[in-house]
Amino acid sequence: MVRERNEGPSDMAAQRRNLMQSHQSWTDDLPLCQMCGVGTAPNCVYSSDGKGTQSHTNEDGHLRFRGEDGCFLYGVFNGYDGSRVASFASQCLTAELLLGQLNSSHTDNDVRRILTQAFDVVEKSYFETIDDALAEKAHLSNYLLPHNENVSFHQLSSQGQKVQERLKELEQEVSGGATAVVALILNNKLYIANVGTNRALLCKSSIDGQNQVLQIGRPHSTDNEDELQRLAALGVDSARVRQAGQIAGQSSTRRLGDYRVKFNYNEIDLLSAAKTSPIIAEPEIHGSQSLDSVTGFLLLMSEGLINALESAHGPEQANQEIVAMVAAELAQQTSLETAAQSVVDRVKRLHHDVYVSGRQRATYCSRHEDMTLLIRTLNYALADGALTPTQGGRIYPVSVPYSNSQSTSKTSVTLSLVMPSQSTLTNGTNTASTLEEGTPTPGSQSPTATLQSTNTQTQSSSSSSGDGSLFRQRGSQAAQPDETGRVPPYVDFSQFYLLWGSDHSDGQSTQGGLGPQ
Repeated sequence: MVRERNEGPSDMAAQRRNLMQSHQSWTDDLPLCQMCGVGTAPNCVYSSDGKGTQSHTNEDGHLRFRGEDGCFLYGVFNGYDGSRVASFASQCLTAELLLGQLNSSHTDNDVRRILTQAFDVVEKSYFETIDDALAEKAHLSNYLLPHNENVSFHQLSSQGQKVQERLKELEQEVSGGATAVVALILNNKLYIANVGTNRALLCKSSIDGQNQVLQIGRPHSTDNEDELQRLAALGVDSARVRQAGQIAGQSSTRRLGDYRVKFNYNEIDLLSAAKTSPIIAEPEIHGSQSLDSVTGFLLLMSEGLINALESAHGPEQANQEIVAMVAAELAQQTSLETAAQSVVDRVKRLHHDVYVSGRQRATYCSRHEDMTLLIRTLNYALADGALTPTQGGRIYPVSVPYSNSQSTSKTSVTLSLVMPSQSTLTNGTNTASTLEEGTPTPGSQSPTATLQSTNTQTQSSSSSSGDGSLFRQRGSQAAQPDETGRVPPYVDFSQFYLLWGSDHSDGQSTQGGLGPQ
């Protein structure tokens, strides 16, 4: 639905309010991009017995559209205190970018300007939709002020109680915000616009065959030095902000929506000294980066997914872990949607397993927020469902845990997954960089990034040699079943039995029921 240019601001605001209250979208007619997949999982709080419950509806949002003139737009939005802002931003931002505003003649500076303007329009347009509710809230709050002194809620008149109830309704209507990470591809060049604490990773293979994983930009959080300096320049005590770790319940220093930190920041202790509004919606834009001859994939991740993985395994290798998971799923799945969902499900299981394990990091894993992962492939072929271990392709190790109820130790044996024979990306440096920077990772011919099971306490020193030696060779023809209906195995588990036996010091033989007899 394209806005008419002769509409006035009040008409446009009314139109936006009506759209927010309906199921209609500005972008209903835009085609979805078929070169990406999205996986999601709702928030979860664990009880002491490990059972999880959802504490609120899913507040994340995403977009993935194909525009005209070789233009593609993707985004992941991390909503909080409701999904209203994330939903509005995903619709409005698309309308501001894919309804004729961009074309192939635009320069990099043009694209950056248009992206910045689009975020500004989203912010202003959202507040236009809640102007009336904010005005009513302010009016009712003033009405209650004379009655509040030394008077409890139960002592208020019936009219006062109705006002209180209406104020609660209005607060739910106007509260909440969102962070956003947006990727734009135009003329086969990539631009990333970020507001807040979501993350973008670009995974690609260089000409010499080495693999790169680039984290594009840094999160706008309370430990970002540039953001702390920006806040200090406005009069905010940045040391207090760093120590607090959150501002009005969120770690982000840039957000969409959230009227409390935009209009009432002088009532928030940490921000009360600010000269102007310190929490902004201005995006940090990276790019352009040419995607010509690039093979790999782009990942957009919500803060909830990042935090869940970092809570379970620590932040040091989070980027490498998520990339390894994606590469492994792309090697097995024939659908991008299935691959993305499988990765999210795996992170969810890892997080849960660490909590129930009671190990050191369990205290960080009592809950997780909504999780969203968007995968956009770049000249990257999905798995061939007919591929067998002897038909070529690169071998990637996957850690498969063994658990013995009689022992507290666990053995992990590395089996292998066959990847498509293209150059696949699993390793890289965890760097916060612009698109123009990146550090290649050596040793791409023998990848070492493995998918570690959260049930594994000790990692075996054995690893895959990369030659598929764990797989027994079989002919090009499908194996014929024997008289029992079974086909001969082509995975050799002898190394597994050997390692299991060496990991147990009770002197029992592995022939006592373990392994083939």
